[in-house]
Amino acid sequence: MAKKIAKHMSVNQQDLDPDSTTDVENVTDLEEELIKECEGMWKEMEECQNKLSLVGTETLTESNAQPSLLIMQAKCLTAELNQWQKETPEIIPLNEDILVTLGREEFQKLTHDLKMVLSTIQSKNEKLKKDLEREQQWLDEQKQIMESLNIVHNELKNQVEPFSEARIFNGLKTKMLSIKEYKEKLLITLGEFLEDHFPLPDENATKKKKNIKEPRAQLITLHEILEILINRLFDVPHDPYVKIIDSFWPPYIELLLRNGIALRHPEDPTRIRLEAFHQ
Repeated sequence: MAKKIAKHMSVNQQDLDPDSTTDVENVTDLEEELIKECEGMWKEMEECQNKLSLVGTETLTESNAQPSLLIMQAKCLTAELNQWQKETPEIIPLNEDILVTLGREEFQKLTHDLKMVLSTIQSKNEKLKKDLEREQQWLDEQKQIMESLNIVHNELKNQVEPFSEARIFNGLKTKMLSIKEYKEKLLITLGEFLEDHFPLPDENATKKKKNIKEPRAQLITLHEILEILINRLFDVPHDPYVKIIDSFWPPYIELLLRNGIALRHPEDPTRIRLEAFHQ
C-alpha cells in the first residue's frame, strides 16, 4: 500500500508546477520516509518468522496434538497482538488524490466481487428456470393422465348396472333355453340328414346279395347309434365306451371309425366311444 501511495505521489509530482520547488522536495522526502518504514517493517516480520520457526519443533503425539496446536496458535496471535500494540498507526494524509485512488481501488474490488456474485446468481437462476420448466412439463403430463383417467372412470361408471341376482338368473335361464332349442334343431336336422343318406339296409336284398343268415337282433339306424354314443359320453364321461352289439350294423361302425367320429378302445376292440369334439 505504501508503494502504491508513493507511486501515486510520484505521478502527482510530475503534474506539479515546475516553479513550486518546495512542494516537490516535500513529496520526495515523504516518499523516501515511507519506503524506509516499509523496509524496516519487512525486516521485523522476517525476524519474527525466524523466531517462530525455532519454537515447538518437538514431535507431538495424537493425544496432545490438538491442545499443543491450539497453544502454539494462541502464542502466535499474542505475539502478533503485542507487535501491533507497539506500532503507532500511521495517519494517511488527507490528500484528495490519495483518497480518490484508494476509493477507486475499493470500488473496483467491490465491483469485481459484485460481478462474481451476479454471475453465480444468474447461473443459479438458469438452473432453477430449467428445473421449473421440467417440473411444469411433468405437472402438465400428470394433469393429462388424470383427465384421461377421469374420462375412463366416468364411462365405466355409466356402464356399470346395479347388481341383481334375479336379473342374472333370468338371463342365464334364457340362454339355457335358447341353447336347448338350438340343440333340438341340430338333432332334428341331423336325424333328417341321416335318415335320408344313411337308411337301414334292405334285409331281403342283403340276403340275396351276400347269401347270409338273418341277424339275431333288429338293426338300428345310424342316428340311433350316434344318440347312444352321445348320451354315453355326457352321462358317463369317465367311461364313455359302448359295447358293440348285434344291433349295430358293421358298415356303419366302420364308417364312424374311418372318419374319426368314433374311436375304438385301445385294449378291447369290441368297444367304441364318440370323439370328444367339445373338449
